[in-house]
Amino acid sequence: MSSATVETRTGRQNPIGYVWRGFRTFRRTRPFWGGLLAMIAGVPILYFPYAHLALGSVTIAMSTTAGAGSLLIGVLLIALGIAGWFQKAVRVFAGIATILLTLVSIPMSNLAGFGLALLPGLIGGGLLVSWAPLPEASAESPAGPAAKRGRRLRAGDAADAGDQAAVAAAPAAEAATRPAAEAAVPKQAGAAVPQPAGAADQEEAR
Repeated sequence: MSSATVETRTGRQNPIGYVWRGFRTFRRTRPFWGGLLAMIAGVPILYFPYAHLALGSVTIAMSTTAGAGSLLIGVLLIALGIAGWFQKAVRVFAGIATILLTLVSIPMSNLAGFGLALLPGLIGGGLLVSWAPLPEASAESPAGPAAKRGRRLRAGDAADAGDQAAVAAAPAAEAATRPAAEAAVPKQAGAAVPQPAGAADQEEAR
């Protein structure tokens, strides 16, 4: 039995591979890393103003009057990261707003969460602004640029083959038209027929 007649096994797909392929498609079709870094930047800004750090028997509370501002900045950063994921049209606005909120959190929220939110916020905002979707395939060519390139190459090969055939047929066409051209040349009436030099001397001697 050949391999062409073997039936394909339709078993249950691997769920891990299925989830991974779905995540990869999700990641490649949106500014994933920019939104993720923006959300990561919002976490330390939210956490430190309301945290109670214990150093031995001493509990340190960093709740200040800027706690409301830190809460607002942290929530906005997380919301902008989520908006960059699911609303790709606002990615430029989300990126600029993420950069501005990260800079505002330096004086407003414990030096941007003790510096932990500074780099993720700036890098994430830059990635949100600079991300662009991949060009979609046109309707007339579903396969995209690769199919167009293949058609262009095939057309060039056909043109080369036609040129070679024309060059090969040129000598035969020239040989076929040469007798017709010679027959078409009219003979002049009374044209002198060339004679050898010895024949002219004999006629003079006579």
